[in-house]
Amino acid sequence: MSTASAPGNAPLPPAPPEAWEPLLRLSRLASRPLERFLRIEAASGILLLVAAAIALIWANSPWAESYAHFWHTPLGIRVGDFTFERSLEWVVNDGLMVIFFFVVGMEIRREIHHGELSEWRRAALPAAAALGGMLAPAAIYLFFANEADTRSGWGVPMATDIAFAVGILTLLGSRVPPALRVLLLALAVIDDLGAIIVIALFYSSGVSVTGLLVAALGFLGVFAMQRFGVRSRLAYVVPSLVAWAGIYTAGIHPTIAGVIVGLATPVRAWLGTDGFIADTRKELEHLAHSPPESLTSHHLAETLRRVNLARREAMSPSESLIATLHPWVAFVIMPVFALANAGVSISSGPLDSASWTVVTAVAAGLMLGKPLGVLAACWLTLRLKLGTLPQGLGMRELMVLGVVAGIGFTMALFIAQLAFTDARLLAAAKLGVLAASGATAVLGLVLGRWLLTESPRPGAAKSADEAESSTAM
Repeated sequence: MSTASAPGNAPLPPAPPEAWEPLLRLSRLASRPLERFLRIEAASGILLLVAAAIALIWANSPWAESYAHFWHTPLGIRVGDFTFERSLEWVVNDGLMVIFFFVVGMEIRREIHHGELSEWRRAALPAAAALGGMLAPAAIYLFFANEADTRSGWGVPMATDIAFAVGILTLLGSRVPPALRVLLLALAVIDDLGAIIVIALFYSSGVSVTGLLVAALGFLGVFAMQRFGVRSRLAYVVPSLVAWAGIYTAGIHPTIAGVIVGLATPVRAWLGTDGFIADTRKELEHLAHSPPESLTSHHLAETLRRVNLARREAMSPSESLIATLHPWVAFVIMPVFALANAGVSISSGPLDSASWTVVTAVAAGLMLGKPLGVLAACWLTLRLKLGTLPQGLGMRELMVLGVVAGIGFTMALFIAQLAFTDARLLAAAKLGVLAASGATAVLGLVLGRWLLTESPRPGAAKSADEAESSTAM
């Protein structure tokens, strides 16, 4: 019997025809640790920690001046007489962070449409926890820092950093029930929404009507293109940029434009899974039954185009964009933001009274206000029977949730940039955020190991049962 395979059943080539096998093996070997690293849920938090450490070391090293000089490097464009020039720090905080807020807006819309916030009974507990976790830190901050030059920082300790918080839960391993991670995610989504509202209402300058009109024109373009059935993602970049420019000109922080466009991104798929399967099967069957002489490159290209259209429309634009942009946000934009904003000079001499007040108020808001606000809100919601506690969770899990919610980093540093124009107070707010977040992370790990019991792994339980049954026999 011949072992040769028919041409139609030939195995797929193991590598592209241009690849050199030794280099291909080397690249695959090098990529495996990276792939494993990126699959870890806490990878983004680890990168944030590394970026913050690099920024702190750099800002307190003999090359500290180069840190400030680098982030104040001017960048811009010039077209004729028009010139637009800003610092590299501005590009990160007001440009790249728009993409971060765009993804946040899409995640909020997704959770409201078919996620943990789609039913009010499920949304009540994380909504109450998020509200309590925002109000209590702000109140504690104002208790410590209610002077005219320091009270503007009340919004700094309100936000939870989801990457760091999820990273701490991941380090606790099987001690953390899945329901606790889901509750933390829902809390963080609502927390981000609250921070967005705070930024829009309290940390924006005087509003320009002309800018609002330009922004409205951009948003109108987005909605009009949706009504005309435009499905190309790239086509929405132009009206989104117009909306961003209008919001920026209006005196509102431009990241709000990213949130609004994210909230407006459709969350329903055109074809869905069933439509994708049906359309793809039809195209492949048509291709398989076509005469060989008709299978020209043009015919194949048209078939692939229709298959690619079905692939693109199998997911909603929101889900597709989140899947595409989320790795870039988690592993590029957020670490770059941390590198640009976590460089606080600790060795610049003793802090003055106002700076110490800001450090104390921010740290107290995160370390005390967050846990107290989350726990009090959860207790009141359950007491009034307005919400339900997910199965498998109790007061111990809620205590851990309250503590890890006090890890404020990305959003807290972002709001600090908006709250303080005084460089001394801004540095103090950043120092308070970094110190409190580090201490809270350690406390969350210790408390989690103390309060939460490690659940047995399914494989281990099965082995124990098998051992017991074999002994009985």
